[in-house]
This record gives sequence, structure tokens and C-alpha cells, in this order.
Amino acid sequence: MFVLELSHTAPREAVDAVLEEHVTWLDGLYEQGVFLASGPKEPRDGGVVLAVAEDRARIEEIVAGDPFVRAGVCAYRVTEFVATKTAPALERYRETLAR
Repeated sequence: MFVLELSHTAPREAVDAVLEEHVTWLDGLYEQGVFLASGPKEPRDGGVVLAVAEDRARIEEIVAGDPFVRAGVCAYRVTEFVATKTAPALERYRETLAR
């Protein structure tokens, strides 16, 4: 599982100019089952996405395709973690730590 933290690297007007394309991109990844939750940070200087994928390389490929990244208005910080506890609705993503 991955936490994707977006940080805006351009003025809000430049981000908003690409927002509709970004939302369409998000919708496609929700349909694929890659994204589980997302939304803007408060204050609105970026956003956060909870994602699942087979590996970090796939996530890096995905974030490189974000219209925000392609337009140069945002950068990502990717954090991988092992979800050893989850809400019941996310039980299928629960993992066991390798020892």
C-alpha cells in the first residue's frame, strides 16, 4: 500500500487550470482499483492519495502520468507501507509483516 503526497509547485491558478484533467485521471485509477481514497490537503497546497499496486515501480509510473506532474504544477512524495491493520472494508489489503 502507498501514501502519495502531492505538493503544489506552481501558483494555485496554474494548478486549477489542470484540475479537470487531473480529476479525470483520478477517476480512471479508481476504476482500475488502484486508488482507494484521495483529497486535497488543508490548507490546499497539495493532496493525498491512498493507493495499492504490485510494486513501487508501478506507482512511480502512475504518478508520472498525472496531468499535474506533466504540467509541472505538482510533485509527489511516495511512501510505501505494510497495512497490518485495516478497517473491515479494507480487509482485502491487509498484509502480514515478513520476519
